Amino acid sequence: MLPLRELREHERVFVIMSSAIGLSEATSAQSDSQPRNIMRVRNKQLAAGLILVGVAAITGVQIGRYHARADALATAAGFSGERAFGDLRELVALGPRTPGSEALRRAREYIGRQLCAAGADTWNDTFVATTPVGDIPMTNVIGVLRGESPKLLILAGHYETARLDGVHFVGANDGGSSAAFLLEMARVLGRRRNRLTYWLVFFDGEEALKEWSATDSLYGSRHMAEQLEADGRLKQIRALVLVDMIADRHLHVLRESNSTPWLSDLVFENARHLGYGRLFSGGRFPVEDDHMPFLARGIPAVDIIDLTPFGSYHHTAQDSIDKCSPESLTVAGRVVLATLAELVQIN
Repeated sequence: MLPLRELREHERVFVIMSSAIGLSEATSAQSDSQPRNIMRVRNKQLAAGLILVGVAAITGVQIGRYHARADALATAAGFSGERAFGDLRELVALGPRTPGSEALRRAREYIGRQLCAAGADTWNDTFVATTPVGDIPMTNVIGVLRGESPKLLILAGHYETARLDGVHFVGANDGGSSAAFLLEMARVLGRRRNRLTYWLVFFDGEEALKEWSATDSLYGSRHMAEQLEADGRLKQIRALVLVDMIADRHLHVLRESNSTPWLSDLVFENARHLGYGRLFSGGRFPVEDDHMPFLARGIPAVDIIDLTPFGSYHHTAQDSIDKCSPESLTVAGRVVLATLAELVQIN
């Protein structure tokens, strides 16, 4: 149903229109013998009828919008930005979490414990990455929530932080927020009976070790995409939803232009239905991120990313937890859950 204020407004318009019709009918009864007056009465009745049709159409559109928002809210329920923010605090407290570091190993243990507590089957996919600074062992963490179908929806983000010489970079938003988001998403989906199987993927090695290039970046996602293609599991993936830097206090999500257009549209439509349209209006810009190796293999993928930090604290010591908020994590969580509900319906 419509909000009370809107219902009252529509009732007021209908009363006015009904009065107008009543007046027209009264005038018609008094003027049966006067053709000119009859024509005027009919014109008034026609105008009143057209106005009523217009009001009904507007009301129908508003009811449709209200129902769309109600449906989106229902499917997006359960995600707690506060709980995710608690995970973010735990990860940031470990300090810089660069590939191969002790801090990242401890982050991996924390992530594994939380995934297991959420009911996910968890495994570590370890490989050795050849980088400009030498070979580095890297590990993707995967939490699996099995559904009725083996078809996969992958939710992903990176959990390591950039290696920046001379900078104590804890990556609260860049690296921390995506990991915290995925942990809370595992809790929400773990409580549900899911039609499809979900993979919660924490990529290692998203950041360049020296200078961003096709070979010095996206180590974890390139490795996983290659492995899934080699063993034939790539065709089981319905879509990949990637999140990156989604906890900024002043959230302004970009429509990333490398993303699959229809999937990006789905994300932004759900943001609008939930009332978050102004937070998902950051313009269009291409970003090379962990969705790229999957896009290159024909997998529909979208990158939900906020570029606000690029103009201020990106890759500086100021990427600290005070730049983040539980509210932004909640927004991202609700939009993704609403999007997943629609992806499940696609055959």
